[in-house]
Amino acid sequence: MLKITIPGAKDAWDPIKEEFVTRKECTIRLEHSLISIHEWEGIYHIPFLENDKMTNEQMTEYIKCMTLTPNVDPEVYNHLTRENIQQIQDYISDPRTATWFSSEAEKMAGKKGLNKKNVITSELVYYWMIAQNIPKECEKWHFSQLMTLIKVCSIKNEEVNGNTKKMKKSQIHDQNHRLNAARRAKYHTKG
Repeated sequence: MLKITIPGAKDAWDPIKEEFVTRKECTIRLEHSLISIHEWEGIYHIPFLENDKMTNEQMTEYIKCMTLTPNVDPEVYNHLTRENIQQIQDYISDPRTATWFSSEAEKMAGKKGLNKKNVITSELVYYWMIAQNIPKECEKWHFSQLMTLIKVCSIKNEEVNGNTKKMKKSQIHDQNHRLNAARRAKYHTKG
């Protein structure tokens, strides 16, 4: 979670009211999470993670989606400073983990669909969570930590499942034939 403080201002000009106003300092809590991404994608109907050209309006809306502090005056977001925006961008790009992957591990994760060939949307990340049996409450984690957990689960499952080879169609046919013959013998049936 990130806390940022948007500074107040004395005698700030309000162009809508056309008067000088005093604005109080405001501290808000933010979380870059799957929930935030999902909410933002629901507004713009475009993938958040593939959006290299996010407008200021879209970034402000994402900050609103990240906000955990209840009842924040929407006007507050119009007064974010460059320092506030930099803090938020640093927070979003922070990996928030000590886990790292070798190139081989990245390649293995790619086999499970965790690569750049797919357009990654929040629904795809939810699918990965379900496929890896990751509890839904992890959607509240910092997004980088969640993605690391998904990769770790994918790699570990690949290690476990990689040891069992897939059977050829002829092997499956032979196995089914043996199982059916055993059942017929056990139950004294013909079919």
